[in-house]
Amino acid sequence: MSTPPKNPALQRTYLLLVAVLVLVGCWVAPIDAPAREQVNDGLKRALTTFAAARALGAVVSVAQGTQVDATPGGVGVSFAPGQALKPLNELIEQFAAIMLAASVSFGIQLMLLNIGAHHLMSYLVSGVALVWTVWRWQRGRSPRWLQSLLIGLLLVRFAVPLGAVANEGLYRAFMANDYQAALSGIEKSPTAVVDATQEAPVAQEGWRDRIERWLPKLPNLKATYDQILKSASDWAERIVKLIALFVLQTIVLPLVFLFVAWRLARAAIREPAVRPAAA
Repeated sequence: MSTPPKNPALQRTYLLLVAVLVLVGCWVAPIDAPAREQVNDGLKRALTTFAAARALGAVVSVAQGTQVDATPGGVGVSFAPGQALKPLNELIEQFAAIMLAASVSFGIQLMLLNIGAHHLMSYLVSGVALVWTVWRWQRGRSPRWLQSLLIGLLLVRFAVPLGAVANEGLYRAFMANDYQAALSGIEKSPTAVVDATQEAPVAQEGWRDRIERWLPKLPNLKATYDQILKSASDWAERIVKLIALFVLQTIVLPLVFLFVAWRLARAAIREPAVRPAAA
């Protein structure tokens, strides 16, 4: 935003325009309701993804713990093919932790929206904006403390809802399809794991029955877990996409929008430069 005009008439017009925009934003056309709805949508997405991650993690943990015990000829033999899934299980645990953090971030945004949307905050922003306008109107300049106070209040009142609306707009325009595709793959993964590991041993089986059932099928068992590991590369890709999406939505974009809002607020109330008097 450019520096306010130095012509007295234009300056006063500019001051009136700023005051009107602030009052309209606070009272006539608030964006709090749509912003709250869109943050709630983001929170639901984060919680849904967290639940899918926990479900996948639980099933992979069971598959990881699968162990085959046999004692042919009195010699103990133990197979633990599921241990190959340990790296994937650790990745899923980290994924679930990040999704929980993303959910908390959306929850914090909702709390900040409630604070900014409170009618007392609107009264305070309107009052300080009017004081700043009158001060600038009469004296041409305002105290630095008043400028800083107004900037801070504008950020509290408008930065979060405007950022939420812009954030959701970017999500719907550029990220929604990727999110749906990645989430769909993650939600279907537990079924794939269960289907691949449905040959797990029965606890009540005797050792002779286990030998008769497992020894002929060991090659197939290895192939089954190889198939899980092969699918795991696709799961990892989807997990990384989801992590990147939520980090972008809950950390990167909010910080960018906050910085932009701060610069705009500073530019909007910036004092005109004072030229030194000619010698």
